[in-house]
Amino acid sequence: ETAVLARYLDKMTTSHITFLEDVEGFVWNNPKANNFVDEKVYEKLKQLQILPSELCTDEEFLRRAYIDTTGRLPRIDEVQAFLGDKAADKRAKLINQLLDLDDFAELWTLRWADILRSNSKKIKVAGVHKFYRWIYGSIRSDKPLDQFTRELITASGSVYENPAANYWRASRDPNDAVETTAQLFLGIRIQCAKCHNHPFERWTQDNYYGIAAAFTRIGRTKGARADDEVIFPASSGEIKQPRTGKTMKVHLLLTGDIDVPDDQDRRVVFAKWLTSPDNPFFARASVNRIWGHLMGRGIVEPVDDFRDSNPPSNGKLLDELALQFTKNNFSRKWAIRTIMNSRIYQLSSRKNKFNSDDEIYNSHAITRLLSAEQLLDAICQVTDVPESFKGAPPGTRAVALAEPPSDHYFLKIFGQPQREMACACERSNESNLSQALQMINGPVVHNKLRADNGRIAKMFAAKKSDEVIITSLYMAALARNPAAAEMAAAKKHIASSKDRRLALEDVGWAVLNSKEFLFQH
Repeated sequence: ETAVLARYLDKMTTSHITFLEDVEGFVWNNPKANNFVDEKVYEKLKQLQILPSELCTDEEFLRRAYIDTTGRLPRIDEVQAFLGDKAADKRAKLINQLLDLDDFAELWTLRWADILRSNSKKIKVAGVHKFYRWIYGSIRSDKPLDQFTRELITASGSVYENPAANYWRASRDPNDAVETTAQLFLGIRIQCAKCHNHPFERWTQDNYYGIAAAFTRIGRTKGARADDEVIFPASSGEIKQPRTGKTMKVHLLLTGDIDVPDDQDRRVVFAKWLTSPDNPFFARASVNRIWGHLMGRGIVEPVDDFRDSNPPSNGKLLDELALQFTKNNFSRKWAIRTIMNSRIYQLSSRKNKFNSDDEIYNSHAITRLLSAEQLLDAICQVTDVPESFKGAPPGTRAVALAEPPSDHYFLKIFGQPQREMACACERSNESNLSQALQMINGPVVHNKLRADNGRIAKMFAAKKSDEVIITSLYMAALARNPAAAEMAAAKKHIASSKDRRLALEDVGWAVLNSKEFLFQH
């Protein structure tokens, strides 16, 4: 599949072309569909002659679901309870339970705080914490995403009393506001149109500066308290198109220029258009971002780069998700629940001969490295030794920090962003040599495995058997019992060692350095 773009002067059109060859031996096997997500994906797979993988195991699903919704591994008691449940609908029940946890709100607050650039350089320390609590409360209560967005864009008043106003503390000039808002809520990287008409997109300089006109009348003044700032709609302020010198009216994409009376807040008019159910951008960009978080890749990838020359891998799926998302009151939890209940989400990462080359059509689960915060929290959970963060209460998860620590080498090496850009691309999940060295002989893994208050030391002191300790490590790290060969190899290593506790720590090290632990799969 490819997109062919034709351009003449300021006109552009795109043709999407699919070239198919018959696949020898392909026979569609009519897999079960749990909901419309499966139906739309199957329709595409059948057309392309790709067979989906089998369902993942309960152990794989449990670990995957916990990491995707809460950012942490399931605890041993949670593993045992789920694996012991014989109910046919236990996966659906688990999803509902996970969406009601505080851990869920913490993980998805982290994801929004990243792209909303919540850092103390931009919005001060107190602003970061107040903004965090506002985002957290919105996600915990499942505030509709259209309302969440309107509250951000139209926010006025003290940034301490109305934390949503920190959006305008992070975006301090009209150009920054245009680019941030378009990328976050429209899925459009409109930056190129700042200097010239976009070479591979329909957007022009007039579009760019017309959107900027919606954000030129944002006033800021010092608040009553230290580091406070008050955001208010100003009564004047215009922006000119630099090439033509024309004073721009507020522009709404695919709608046109509009006149906004001087006594009205231009942001309110823009936000109303942005979050309207009829807006062709907002719902699609929103569900695509959620899909990307859960599936490891957006239907449009990158998730915030919608353009004619970068078509969705499954346009019908994206359209139906956006339509249903709108009908279900822009509920994040509805979207997450729907995707996770699909058979597509629950497919195994193990490929078959008909989908071995597929990386974009969702015929199998995508394996991906745990994020920096997820990995550090997972190591802490397996070793039972929490990390200490400056200014945070003991036991605070990395996922739950209001702001990325500036001096945490492990988190930095594994790609934690510093929230300088409103872009998912700022966070890197690519593996590198520094990461390997951290896992092999870095202080985080080494010190937590050897800690006297850790899992291994405490079980060793309690005179637990090798088998019990080994099983505990596997259950904590991988949400499963060790296979017979794994148990035999671990016991053999321990038996041949002069120092039993050190040998047990070796087993823990091997588990933490396994691909099965390091990757979401």
